[in-house]
Amino acid sequence: MRALLLCLIACGVFCGSAGRAQSLAERLGYGPGDRLLIINGDDTGMCHTANLATTEAMEKGLLTGATIMVPCPWFPEIVDYAKAHPEKDFGIHVVQTSEWIRYRWGPVAPRDQVPGLLDPDGYFWHETPQVYAKGTPAEALIEARAQVRKALAAGIDVTHLDSHMGVMQYLPAYLEAYLQLAVEFDLPVRMASQADMAAGGQPGMRARFAAKGILFPDDFIYDVKYEGPEGVKAQWLKRLSELKPGVTEIFIHAGKPTEELKAITGSWAVRSAEFETFTTDPEIRALLERQGIRRIGYRAIRDLQRKLRSAGGK
Repeated sequence: MRALLLCLIACGVFCGSAGRAQSLAERLGYGPGDRLLIINGDDTGMCHTANLATTEAMEKGLLTGATIMVPCPWFPEIVDYAKAHPEKDFGIHVVQTSEWIRYRWGPVAPRDQVPGLLDPDGYFWHETPQVYAKGTPAEALIEARAQVRKALAAGIDVTHLDSHMGVMQYLPAYLEAYLQLAVEFDLPVRMASQADMAAGGQPGMRARFAAKGILFPDDFIYDVKYEGPEGVKAQWLKRLSELKPGVTEIFIHAGKPTEELKAITGSWAVRSAEFETFTTDPEIRALLERQGIRRIGYRAIRDLQRKLRSAGGK
């Protein structure tokens, strides 16, 4: 009975006077037609430049939260910021890959527990398919769990989970590990829309997460393609003008054109353009205001999830 109640709660089957199931937006206190937008800063903690850009975009720009790469060298810096700014939303960008050529990182978990995640040099593999070929979902879960525990032990009030380079989100067995992680720490997750999950051959996975009491946005925009840095703002003006009612998540990789970032990645110019677009450029902000799009963070979703789970346990 408790499992059934959790499923009903998480799926929103508490109906209003019209007998219609409440949407996530309504359960958060908004109207059924409201458009709510989460703007997440991925790759926080990856390097010093990413930390500077992300925190500035949260303080002066439009970012409503960020996800931290725990294994990366600049994790201690973002820990200090998060502890000094407990009002900011920080999730964990769960990492099992290390994609750059000269800037690498490895596991938080003991290496003998995750041997399949390690390349011949002792770092994580560069690409997601390599993880699938060499590692296992169990190893991915061990490493992810170690990262969340490290963040919590460091004093970060973790608000949500997502997956770097989609490692824990593309294959069913890895999604099951992702679900287990979310349940263990009682955290909401980034999740593709129902249409995208169905197109990817996993039409029932959102329902599986919901049945366990895990909340997630209605939509996730991840397929934005830029024609160079100059196309960043144009693409986001277009995509945000098409936003659907409900809760939608988007993400950027905030960066500044520093020598550090240029040495790490060839995508530095796009990352810098994303930072400028969502921090200092007035047009995106004006579009959101003009269309009545409300920005929210994951903290409200996490708190709702835990409230519903608590109610289901009584």
